[in-house]
Amino acid sequence: MNCGGSHETDCSEVLAEVWLFLDHECDAQRRALLAQHLDECAPCLAEYGIDEKLKALLASKCGGEHAPDGLRERLRTQIRHAVLEQAQVTVEKGPSGTTVEVRATRFERVERRG
Repeated sequence: MNCGGSHETDCSEVLAEVWLFLDHECDAQRRALLAQHLDECAPCLAEYGIDEKLKALLASKCGGEHAPDGLRERLRTQIRHAVLEQAQVTVEKGPSGTTVEVRATRFERVERRG
């Protein structure tokens, strides 16, 4: 996703990390970048709001139960290794025929515990 605005951090990257932001799982520098983007970008802020409400709903419905340690660790590993793939397709009709161009972008962020 891209809102068309010029931001220091790309919308797709922010949305891929919104759960890390909600769970306070990213470092202070990254958190500040994500917060700045959310302050500047209404579409991403709206998506963040939906995810925030979903998290609150899940907490209210499942608040008394705790996941087993193994499951929690596997989920944390998956969240830290967040991958977002995005494809963009362009179709152009020209005098010599139709041209189709497919561009794939892959964002991968791996956080290691230090």
